[in-house]
Amino acid sequence: MALSRWNIMVMALCTGLIVANIYYSQPLLVLMSEEFGVSESNAGQVTFFTQVGYALGLLFCVPLGDKLERKGQIIVMTFTAVLALTAAGFSQNITMLKITGLLIGFTSVVPQLILPLAANLSDAANRGKVIGTIMSGLLVGILLSRTLSGIVGHHLGWRAMFWIAAGISLLLVVIMLFSFPKSQPKFGGSYGDLMKSLGTLIREQPMLREASAINACCFAMFGMFWTTVVFLLSDKPFGYTSEQIGLMGLAAAAGALGAPLVGRIADKKNPRIAIGYGIIFLLAGYGMFYFFQANIIGIIIGIIAIDLGLQGIHVSNQTRIYALQPEARNRLNTVFMTASFIGTSLGSGIGLWVWSVGKWNGVCVAGTTLILIALVIYLATYKKK
Repeated sequence: MALSRWNIMVMALCTGLIVANIYYSQPLLVLMSEEFGVSESNAGQVTFFTQVGYALGLLFCVPLGDKLERKGQIIVMTFTAVLALTAAGFSQNITMLKITGLLIGFTSVVPQLILPLAANLSDAANRGKVIGTIMSGLLVGILLSRTLSGIVGHHLGWRAMFWIAAGISLLLVVIMLFSFPKSQPKFGGSYGDLMKSLGTLIREQPMLREASAINACCFAMFGMFWTTVVFLLSDKPFGYTSEQIGLMGLAAAAGALGAPLVGRIADKKNPRIAIGYGIIFLLAGYGMFYFFQANIIGIIIGIIAIDLGLQGIHVSNQTRIYALQPEARNRLNTVFMTASFIGTSLGSGIGLWVWSVGKWNGVCVAGTTLILIALVIYLATYKKK
């Protein structure tokens, strides 16, 4: 069954709303710590456990999309997310909240099941455009989730955000049940064979290694920025509140909307060209951050630049790896996204350390270094199609 425009838009919507489940807790940590009488660092572990759950879901659930019928797997996991989100809202202590956070992360890998499904049902001439459109939904969901959560938490309390998210996810189950097309899996081996094949793909697919390495560097840069920009904007000369800082996600969302355009470039030309343009945008964005660090307009322009650049790199790399082995798209996506997610986590951790040593100038230097490493990988493998 070929994808209609309606299918693609619904997939983009579902992708954005489900991935948002992972990020709702971040602006609510102070409210959680106050209610349960624990330190903010203790409450912050809710976010950590959610990320761990997401990593586990990527590794153990996403590969199953090559063995199971994808629509059924997507619906079951989304319904499980409804239960986890509901339980989070009823948490009686911080330990229960950490456990439910782990489950929320584990079940919110659904977007990484939707993308291979869309790639599998798209013709080669339009695959990049389709992936770009759905990726726009994913990035907008990531970037706007913090803004929504901050507003809801401020006016209705932190529990309300989890219950609202559960209601949204339940509605998505119904929508997906009636609008998502089915797919036929092609892997006939056992689950153990499926997991072992991940190592085989890494060894035998140099393009997968290259794309994953470039993405890991760029996602590390992205995680570093969003972890430390809070400190920059809350200090002089800005002095912004958490709600005002959350609105910076609107600027990033503007960059995310450029993903379909990047996808069209990937369809018409060698996707590597779009990756090169993306790296240039990243360097330009960090140049804005360094030279205009006291000017909010410069910061906003930089945010748009790095988000558009990241979209160009991510969509193009994803288009390339999906073309390698159509029957292994979920496993290819597992390797690719796990590397990207590890990059984000490491970038956030490195960013905190760099800020403590060199403040914003240090962050700009470290972020630029990560981009240059990606550029070296890109140039060193340029002739290896």
